Amino acid sequence: MIYTVTFNPSIDYIISVNDFEKGKINRTRSENVFPGGKGINVSIVLSNLDVESVALGFVAGFTGGEIERLLDIRGVRTDFINLNEGNSRINVKLRSGEETEINGQGPVISEEAIKTLYHKLDGLTSEDYLVLAGSIPDCLPKTIYMDILKYVEGKGVRTIVDATGSLLLNVLEYRPFLIKPNNYELGDLFGVKINSKEEAIFYAHKLHDMGAQNVLVSMAAEGAILVDENGNEFLINAPSGQVINSVGAGDSMVAGFLAGYMERSDYEYALKSGIAAGSASAFSEDLATKKEVEKLFREL
Repeated sequence: MIYTVTFNPSIDYIISVNDFEKGKINRTRSENVFPGGKGINVSIVLSNLDVESVALGFVAGFTGGEIERLLDIRGVRTDFINLNEGNSRINVKLRSGEETEINGQGPVISEEAIKTLYHKLDGLTSEDYLVLAGSIPDCLPKTIYMDILKYVEGKGVRTIVDATGSLLLNVLEYRPFLIKPNNYELGDLFGVKINSKEEAIFYAHKLHDMGAQNVLVSMAAEGAILVDENGNEFLINAPSGQVINSVGAGDSMVAGFLAGYMERSDYEYALKSGIAAGSASAFSEDLATKKEVEKLFREL
């Protein structure tokens, strides 16, 4: 089973306005509401690809209930921890020529709630995958991802971490099965700017040497590279298409990679599946569907 963890889920309220004017009444041209959060995105795309997962995390209040309802509609199993105080956040994305975002803070996660999460992780085995994705709220220690990997160490759980900065670096000693920085995040880890695929491969090998079993680097229109557990390098270009919405594309790549790997245990096939899923989401207003992924997969 694949388990995803989203510490700060959201309702993403996306509105489009013609010629937005500050200080005046503006009327929307269109409105959409989606459940948000990187781990949640992974679970949604997995569900679209007919791969079962369980979404873990923390929800609160009426917005938390709506997140669960929206995921149920999409066929995603959830096992969220309900907090007693506060409300899950609402993130507003205003589109009017350019996009402006206002992200909520979300509820405070108590130590008791974290203990409940660890209790849920007690049941994981070597048959399971655990995806930790995204940033964490300020109320949690910056070592929380590392703490979780340390907690499940020895169980044989395949861990996947999609995070930035120290959140990513401090998990490497626990040999995560997969990490997925993009090329900008990869450069930031080493204080450099990645200007070519060759440079991305070079620094991906460094992360591999530091402990990551598989390093997947997304490079937007240039596709992605993979340095696998044996040090083999794979590079696949992205399919052509018009980018409509890049939000969730990286999460979709993680989902596609896992779906492909679970199907064939072949890293090149998994990379191809990941690029197809990431591109399908980028070329759509919503997250990738199975039909869209299969179409792009055939083009690679």
